[in-house]
Amino acid sequence: MIYAKTPKWYLLRAFNHLILIIASLIIGLPFIWMISTALKTPAQVAKFPPVWWPSPFKWDNFVIAWKLAPFGRFYINSIITATSGVFLEVAIASLSAFAFARIRFKYSNFFFMFMLAAMMIPGQVALIPNYVILKHLHWINTYQGIVIPHVSSVFGAFLLRQYFLSVPSSLYDAAEIDGLGHGRTLLYIALPLARPVLGTLVLYLFISKWNSYLWPLIVTNTQNMRTLPVGLAMVRDAEYAIGPEHLMAASLFVLIPVLIIYFIAQKQLIEGIAAGAVKG
Repeated sequence: MIYAKTPKWYLLRAFNHLILIIASLIIGLPFIWMISTALKTPAQVAKFPPVWWPSPFKWDNFVIAWKLAPFGRFYINSIITATSGVFLEVAIASLSAFAFARIRFKYSNFFFMFMLAAMMIPGQVALIPNYVILKHLHWINTYQGIVIPHVSSVFGAFLLRQYFLSVPSSLYDAAEIDGLGHGRTLLYIALPLARPVLGTLVLYLFISKWNSYLWPLIVTNTQNMRTLPVGLAMVRDAEYAIGPEHLMAASLFVLIPVLIIYFIAQKQLIEGIAAGAVKG
């Protein structure tokens, strides 16, 4: 049935858009303030009422902030630890999810519930045991020390398992008839079908690892091994003499890569959410 678009309909639609615009402005206000402050002079930063549109733009704040700390090294460390951590975590989650979804073995449900119980344990509980183990392995202040303790993803395994279960069994049966083993079935059937959910998981894990602060802070003890969040905290704590405008510029160094990846993967994220809503 087609309903006529009455003036009341247009009014309601305009009201909904107004609410969304107001909510977007409120949510985006801190980000707008960050960009504005990063482009101000020290005098404009201290001015009251606040200056929202600095004139002229002081672009050299970014150059000064970049030179105040070795952000180039921080970027390299963050890229290495985040990308390698995401790859290993997705690989392990995919293998365990496929095993729990398609391979029948004794006590599989018990082990799956036991794995889910690990989600209830705060990550901080494992900080000291992990640190002691890494110390004996001589992995303190190394890339593997940052990455390896967090390559198992219960959430990722659970998410992918639920999606693998939603795939029709006839596809897996056809793969078995064609002579595909479990490994190739996962590689050529399950993972391509789960691409939207996989993209969502990769984006979620990358943001989590890129913004990770506590564990890299604990397991590293030299400046050359610090990641971006730890380096930013070092700058914030006045290890270097900077002003608020330089601190906001340094904060954008951490934020911009995540925004770029988010906009690139936005389609996959929406598809993943839609797939989860439809397939449960």
